[in-house]
Amino acid sequence: MFLAGGSRGVLSGFAARAPALLAAALLAFLCTGCAATLPRDIVPETLVDEAQLSGMEGVRIWGDASEASLRQLVRAEAPKMQALVQSRTHHGESPVISIAAISGGAEDGAYGAGILVGWSDAGTRPDFDLVTGVSAGALIAPFVFLGREKDPELKEIFTKYSQQDIFTKNVVSGLSGGPALADSAPLARLIARYVDRQFLREVAGERVKGRILLVGTTNLDAQRPVLWDMGRIAMSDSPEALSLFRKVLLASASIPGVFPPVHIQVHADGRTYDEMHVDGGVTQQVFVVPPSLSLKGAGLSAKPPIRRVFIIRNGKISPEWQPVEANTLSITGRSISTLIKNEGLGDLYRIYATAERDHMDFNLAAIPADFKMKSPEPFDQKYMRALYDTGYRAGHLGYRWMKAPPGLEGQTSSRQTKASDLAVSANN
Repeated sequence: MFLAGGSRGVLSGFAARAPALLAAALLAFLCTGCAATLPRDIVPETLVDEAQLSGMEGVRIWGDASEASLRQLVRAEAPKMQALVQSRTHHGESPVISIAAISGGAEDGAYGAGILVGWSDAGTRPDFDLVTGVSAGALIAPFVFLGREKDPELKEIFTKYSQQDIFTKNVVSGLSGGPALADSAPLARLIARYVDRQFLREVAGERVKGRILLVGTTNLDAQRPVLWDMGRIAMSDSPEALSLFRKVLLASASIPGVFPPVHIQVHADGRTYDEMHVDGGVTQQVFVVPPSLSLKGAGLSAKPPIRRVFIIRNGKISPEWQPVEANTLSITGRSISTLIKNEGLGDLYRIYATAERDHMDFNLAAIPADFKMKSPEPFDQKYMRALYDTGYRAGHLGYRWMKAPPGLEGQTSSRQTKASDLAVSANN
């Protein structure tokens, strides 16, 4: 269904198949000084940390916030999550906390959707206590958060729709001073088709139990990641809750320069201002918790919980050979694609380091290197269906999760091995 896999994830898809569009985006960026821009009431730098949404305070945090402020959030949520985890724990067993982190990847999000539905149909997918998503992953995450009954919608999203359902090209306007090279209005309508008030009520119901759904965007003015507590938005009595929920999903999939940013009104010091939010992949393609926050000893139970994190990287993590023609557009497109891939790997190393520190069981899935089909254009339906089927088979047959990022596969620590053994024992 949805566009984008984080500006880095989506741009990866465009870099492989549409270098001209990428180069046009770059040209638009370089020419911004020549073009008229729409006026904005921008949040002053001194008020950035104070800006709040009217009637919905506490629905977001900075993704790079200090440990002290994040620790306060954990303490506030610990009692509910503790009760939830304990309700699933049999006498004498260690409680188990399951986390799903879903990356961006544009049409490659079909792979993650397939794995998750196949895993669900196999009857072994856990009920995740924390689900995080960025871009395409952000648009998968709410359906995973709501459980197996949403699998038909998740499958439909990545097998039914194609390019015209996602965006319309608007290159001339974008290069002559407009906000983007394409119009994401079709994507906004598609989000609204699935995310209605009943959907919000269901998300709110799970949030009340103590489960958490986080979606990442990037505040472009502040140059910082923002993590949105979608359950708190859903629980809000504000008449703007549904609109904000949809806006956050759209923002997380909005590649700057290619798709229009999403403007969100906030209040600070008695005035209304306009924040500009774009693709969460600009700052992080996939995340579990901010690195400054340790989940070890978070006080969720008297007996230390087993923490399992499952990361779905909607892309390949192995190098992909491709001949590059000696012209500006080809060189630029291939270089951006390579940069995107390697920055995505950096996110995986960061999560792995956090897992090592916090004694979490690390599990990673990615598109296999032997999947050779190429998409002739962004969001080609035949390509997405084939990729979904590949993911589904892997999930249904029992995916062999990677225990470390590339280059570290044979260096899994004794702590990781112990955590993995305990997790398997608990799951059985």
